[in-house]
Amino acid sequence: MNGETDSRSASTLTECRIEEIDRVFQGAPFIRQLGPRLVRVSAGECESLLDLERSHLQQDGYVHAGVQATLADHTAGAAGATLIRSGQIVLTAEFKISLLRAARGERLCCQARVLKPGSRLIFAESEIYCDTSAGAVLVAKASVTLAVLPRPKPD
Repeated sequence: MNGETDSRSASTLTECRIEEIDRVFQGAPFIRQLGPRLVRVSAGECESLLDLERSHLQQDGYVHAGVQATLADHTAGAAGATLIRSGQIVLTAEFKISLLRAARGERLCCQARVLKPGSRLIFAESEIYCDTSAGAVLVAKASVTLAVLPRPKPD
């Protein structure tokens, strides 16, 4: 997990779950291109950081809503993935994001946690903070429903 995972929180997860979270963050080409990094993971929780670049901004210099939505969704999915069994995956069934204020700063920090685990559906939420010269400011909050599915067979 990029060497940044807190060893105390990682010890609460099985090796299988740690591999799945690495797969979630490293195996998705779009996520790799976007650039978030996993910084903390524990059972039912995940935190990621995104150092902001010009490509993450919209035409007026604010962080694009699509960047925030992707970060919130993917980090919540990783939090949910910490609670599933081997041979399963999570897939977003629904999500809603509230953009609370315009985001402009150096980086985004997304903190996600599972509110209600289940064998078929997992309900999670994400909060996105923007690091600015004045400190971290809450800029978005998302509710994410994850479907728990069997891992597809490779083609």
